[in-house]
Amino acid sequence: MSLYLCVDCGGSKTSAVVCDASGNIVGRASGGPSNIAYLTITSFIETIQTTVGDALKTCTTPASVDTVALLPSELEFAAAWFGISGADSSSIIESVMGPLSSLLGIPKGPRLSVANDAHLLAAPIRMHEDIFHAVTVIGGTGSIVVSFKEREDGELQELGRVGGWGWILGDEGGGYSIGREAVRQVLAEQDIHSTMKSPPPEGSLRASLKKYFDIKDVMELLTEVYVLDSTPSTVVDIDNRAHKYISREKRLSSLSPLVFTAAFEDKDPLALKVLRMCAKDLADQICIVVGDANDEAPRLVKASESVICFGGSVVGLKVYRDMVLDELAAKGHVFKYVEFVDDCAAVGAAGLRLKYKD
Repeated sequence: MSLYLCVDCGGSKTSAVVCDASGNIVGRASGGPSNIAYLTITSFIETIQTTVGDALKTCTTPASVDTVALLPSELEFAAAWFGISGADSSSIIESVMGPLSSLLGIPKGPRLSVANDAHLLAAPIRMHEDIFHAVTVIGGTGSIVVSFKEREDGELQELGRVGGWGWILGDEGGGYSIGREAVRQVLAEQDIHSTMKSPPPEGSLRASLKKYFDIKDVMELLTEVYVLDSTPSTVVDIDNRAHKYISREKRLSSLSPLVFTAAFEDKDPLALKVLRMCAKDLADQICIVVGDANDEAPRLVKASESVICFGGSVVGLKVYRDMVLDELAAKGHVFKYVEFVDDCAAVGAAGLRLKYKD
């Protein structure tokens, strides 16, 4: 049985999906984190081995209770596609290519594809026969935009990349930036009304932030946001506020659900302003890689002849995704196809099977 494997290697989990020659998903599993930037090669390969072995449990006859050994095995992979978070350079990709080849029994070459996880989002390009370009937009805690061209040999060629700089330097339009901008706007509103000597309106967003941080005065947000990250040796005080024990990055990104609730359920104008600002920031990132290609910018992608593929928890919300698309349309960029990929590994496996179906 010819099997096609796709593995989405993320910072919080690893997802592996196996499909057969007919495109049916015959196995899937989840494992621990596999962002290569935070792991040794040995730890990374161990995570892949366990996760893929678990995905193969339902591929054996009869189904296996135990994790399936990858080699030697009666099961063979016709091709595999790995999208690895943190794989941002050719040297990192090369460092895992050999171990993955040995692990799976797939020789180095076109049937073993290893790239950044944003590449998996481009899989829908193979499902539309009338286009050859894609723009992928990851909008979760962080954000990154990557554009692609499908070459005649079926390989994806990366054309441009914007962002992916992490929470300190970037992540525009992602969950972290939404949380940060919410705090900024509430504080700015407080400053304005303090100058005017009139109390600011107690809107839903303002009230939600005060409740989340268990404060009475919004200016206390500064203290709560800047509390140093806890360490493994930190003694947990049950009377202390829970947010003090999570990192400053997560402390702000965890606010994004509050912003969406205030904006779309409570119709809070300040929360809506925050989301419009962040959607515009993300759209501005996308605009860097789209346009009419010319001699000075030959790698630009024409939106009307391309698919835009969204992935991630924040852009998974249609209302926010539509905000981004509206910002793009206002700038004259309307994509021929719009896809939200909520299961990158499954879509990637299907795309891989289509690539090698002959």
